[in-house]
This record gives sequence, structure tokens and C-alpha cells, in this order.
Amino acid sequence: MNKHYTEGEPIRDTKAPAGPIEERWEKRKFSAKLVNPANKRKMHVIVVGTGLAGGSAAATLGELGYNVTSFCYQDSPRRAHSIAAQGGINAAKNYRGDGDSIYRLFYDTVKGGDFRARESNVYRLAQVSVNIIDQAVAQGVPFAREYGGLLDTRSFGGAQVSRTFYARGQTGQQLLLGAYQALERQIAAGTVKMNTRHEMLDVIVSDGRARGVIVRDMVTGEIERHLADAVVLATGGYGNVFFLSTNAKGCNTTAIWRAHRRGAMFANPCYTQIHPTCIPVSGDYQSKLTLMSESLRNDGRVWVPVKAGDTRPASEIPEEERDYYLERIYPAFGNLVPRDIASRAAKNVCDEGRGVGPGGLGVYLDFADAIRRLGREAVEKKYGNLFEMYERITGEDPYSQPMRIYPAVHYTMGGLWVDYDLQSTIPGLFVVGEANFSDHGANRLGASALMQGLADGYFVLPTTIGDYLANGPYGEVDDGAVAEAEAAVQSKIERLLSVNGTRTADSYHRELGKLMWDYCGMERTEESLRKALERIPELREEFWQNVKVSGTADELNQALERAGRVADFFDLAELMCIDALHRTESCGGHFRAESQDADGEALRDDENFAYVAAWEYGEQGPVLHKEALEYEYVKMSQRSYK
Repeated sequence: MNKHYTEGEPIRDTKAPAGPIEERWEKRKFSAKLVNPANKRKMHVIVVGTGLAGGSAAATLGELGYNVTSFCYQDSPRRAHSIAAQGGINAAKNYRGDGDSIYRLFYDTVKGGDFRARESNVYRLAQVSVNIIDQAVAQGVPFAREYGGLLDTRSFGGAQVSRTFYARGQTGQQLLLGAYQALERQIAAGTVKMNTRHEMLDVIVSDGRARGVIVRDMVTGEIERHLADAVVLATGGYGNVFFLSTNAKGCNTTAIWRAHRRGAMFANPCYTQIHPTCIPVSGDYQSKLTLMSESLRNDGRVWVPVKAGDTRPASEIPEEERDYYLERIYPAFGNLVPRDIASRAAKNVCDEGRGVGPGGLGVYLDFADAIRRLGREAVEKKYGNLFEMYERITGEDPYSQPMRIYPAVHYTMGGLWVDYDLQSTIPGLFVVGEANFSDHGANRLGASALMQGLADGYFVLPTTIGDYLANGPYGEVDDGAVAEAEAAVQSKIERLLSVNGTRTADSYHRELGKLMWDYCGMERTEESLRKALERIPELREEFWQNVKVSGTADELNQALERAGRVADFFDLAELMCIDALHRTESCGGHFRAESQDADGEALRDDENFAYVAAWEYGEQGPVLHKEALEYEYVKMSQRSYK
């Protein structure tokens, strides 16, 4: 018995078919029950979130004939955070003829996730990837093309083939606009009812099934109940628990955390991705960080001075006094090693005193060689908007001097536990995109987030949700369950407003974020995690006794919105640290300093930790359920990119 958690029964994914891996998805599609068109018109599905996963899911379900109600907290679906994705989307098309295949994409993704993802899910993702590109091209997504008009691709970390399709440095924006126009078509057709500026605050669970949501109209403050036959959460990741991250300021954990409290298990919360290519922190009052696309590592070379404490400008440091450390340590992959490995390597050279820029927390990303080799015009065509963004933020011209970058929190591989059908442990509650845990293991390869979001929304969920709905109808929704969920939401709002303390929610969030970055960030130790688990409950108690939320509940009130989200981040942060403490191995983005090899690389413990940690919410503390990971096709081995 650990004082932080108890252990429960193992959990299993009962929906994944057996047999040859390349036949499993076809087998599941054929075995899934169908809903006939006349019955689809009688069925109602709620989709929360309008990013790539939510937008594509709502559009496709509407196209299939279901009645869909869609919610987002932005003022337009196209402001979802997917729009910020830059570098590209992976697909196993092998247009370059460089040896790519569905199997190789599957293999790279399993290896990139440090052997902590399910084989069946990842193979399906690789299979569906080829359909996504066709879908997007048919929608008019303006992917980059070669001189002859064929779709262009580039390389990304963790792969030795060129499989990443892109639209300059704004791939997420172009793909989201494709999903958005498909969604708008269904809105115009009347199959999808869109609700902007609404925040989901609870799930209605009736007779053991998800039957609706409680939302707050963020303009009027009205609390609304919406009922349905099934609920889909597509609400993104929880990286903002660290306060400073590359996520939009609005990104939060509230939707999935409230679902977790209703009975949806939370899987692998400690798996956080640190992105190596971020503009360094520039001041104490910064509220978010800006990402520089991983695609820049195709042509930019990462380096630091050889000597510690060398503060000369980059232009004055001769070639022989520069350490191109990724090329030196990982000659096979060079600057295109996976994100977790590049991030730790940057931290290590900065810890040695060889970092550049203010506080020595930065490394150079240098394009001088690429500009000499390709010419400035060619570099501008590939990366122009990214260079412009960098110059606007830093005031430095990356064409004439190297960019400065440093790792930052970017993506979360953990999320609500789902089975092969993307259904959570609450029947009728489906979770897609970054909000679930399913495909990336302990580290996501670059350009795979867009792939997973669109795979889930366009191709996987529309098949598997039908299998669930075909077993309906599920009867009337219990009035008591609706009233109880509504009362719980009202109660939390009233509690936040009644404290009337002296500190803003943002100030608590900033303190929590620093604590998480210092103790549960790029490197974790037993000592640091125990410190965090002492301090988080204390800080949460202070928050509930001294937070200041101005205004009222029945109006536009951003202070109230933020306070509710920060309250949920406190609870999530505690579970992240408990998960990180119990997993005494290193794997992917979860690096325990006590578990590394002689070269300082992550050292897994497959004998004791080859499982998904699925956490059940309990009033007396979390309960751990283990889902064993079995590998039939990829042999578990120490990851090497050398």
C-alpha cells in the first residue's frame, strides 16, 4: 500500500481484434454493427471541441446522417488550437520511393513512443494515414508541391524517410480549414447544430452511460443541459498545467478531468512531451511560449560553443569551436532525432554551462549552411512564415544570425483511457485526438498529432460509434442524474465566487506551473516528485481559501473561467506526480534521473512497467489499473538513434 494510491484490478482492451495485425482494422469494421439511415436521423451525438479531431468527427457524423450538437469555447470553430500546428502531417504514401511503408510508419511510431503504445492502435493509425492525405487534397488543402505538381514531403524527427506532407509552416491551419469547411457544410445542411462560446463543465451519466453534458454559456453565464445518445470529447491536451507551454492560453483539462471524476479512467498522465524547438523564455511575466516548427531541423543545424561560458556572438565563434552535438552524438539521425532525445540533449549542454542567450538557457539553430547550399529564396519558400514569426517575437533576423531555441512543454501523450473503439470506461463516452491516450506511447513523433486527430475524427470514430449506437435506444435520461450534474456545476461556481480572497487564479497557476516544471518537467527524481506531492495539496488549499474571482456568474466572466480551470489543474497535477513517482523507469518523455544508461539515455524497465497506467478516480485517492502491453510485431529493445 502506497500512501498516494491503491492498486485495483487489471484492465483490458476487449475491442481490439486478434489475428494478423494488417487485417485487424478491416475485421473490426466488418464486425461493427451498422445503424440504418432512417435510424441515424433519430440518433443524437454531442461533440465537444472543434479542432482537427472534433471538427472532422462532427462533420463526418453529420454527413452520415446523425443529429450532432457541437460545442467550443472559442468564438468560432476555426480558432481551435489545431490551427497553430506548423510543420506537417505524416502519411505512409512512399511518394519519394525512399523505403517508406505502412509497416515502417507503424514501426517508427512504436519505437518513437519508446514501446509504450498499443501495437493494434498504432498499426491502424499508419493504415488510415494514407486516406487522410487523399481526403485533405479533395477538400482543397494546399499542400506543398514539387516543381512537377506532385505533393512534396519532408523529413521529421524519428524517421529516416521523407513522409511528412506540409503547407509551409501552417499545416495545422490549412487542415483545420479543410475540416471547418466540411463542418460548416453540415451546419448549413442542418445536421450539426453549432454552439460557440460554450464551455463543458460536466458529463451527465445516467444508468451507467454518458447521456449528455452540462455547459456554461460564456457570454450570458447561463448553465445549460444538453442530452444525447452518446458524447464525444475532442478537447485537446493538458500541457497548460505547466502554465508556460506552447499551447494556446485557453487550452485546459476541465472537460476530460470532469469526465474522469465521473468514472472515465485517466491513462499515463505523466507522459508529457517537451518540444526541443521553442523560442526561449524572455521574461518573468510571459504567459505562453512560441513554437518553432520541428521542420526547421531539416535544414537548420543545432549547436553550442565547445567551451563553457563562451558569450561571444555566434558570428565570432569559428567552426572548430562549435559543437554540433546532435550530429556528433547521433550520427545516423543527426538533427532529426525524436523530440524527447533532442530536448534532453539541449538541457544537458545548457547544464554544462554551454547554453547561449540570457541565462544560458538556449542553443543555436543555424541556417547559414542551408542558405549557402540552397539560396535564401529556397529557404524563404520553405520556412518564410516561421522566420518572420521568429523575427517579430525576438527582433532578430534568422537569415543573418542563428535562431535561439530551448525545450518547452508542448503535447501530452496521456489522456482519458479508451479501448480500440475510442470508448472510455464510461459507456457512450468516446474520446478522440489529444484528449485520449491511445497512439503515441511515452513520446509523440513530430507530425503525428495531426495524423491522429484526423484519423480518429474522419475514419475511426464514425465506424466504432455506430457499433455502440446500434445497441440503443438507451431509454429516458434520469432526471435525477441531470439535476445532480447541474447542481455540482453550480456549487463549484458559487464556491469559487464566495472565497473573495486576495490572489488571482493566474498567480496560483503560474506558481503551480513553475513547481511542475521544476519537479515534474524534463527530468524527474523521487525526491523532486515527493516535494511536489507535498507542495501541491498545500497550494491547492491556499487557492481555495484565498483566490479572488471578481464579477458574477451570470455574465461574461473570464476570471471565473480561469479559476475553474486552475482548480482542475491542481487535481490533475497531483495525479501526474503520483503517476510519475510510481513509474520508476525512464521512457520517452518521462525521464527519471535514477533510470538512465551509461550514456545518459532513458533506461526502460520492461519487466516491471510494460503497461498502461489507467487511473480511476477515488474519494480516498486514485486507484491504479494496469493494462499489459504485448508486442508481437516489434521487439521491445533499447531505443537507439545512433
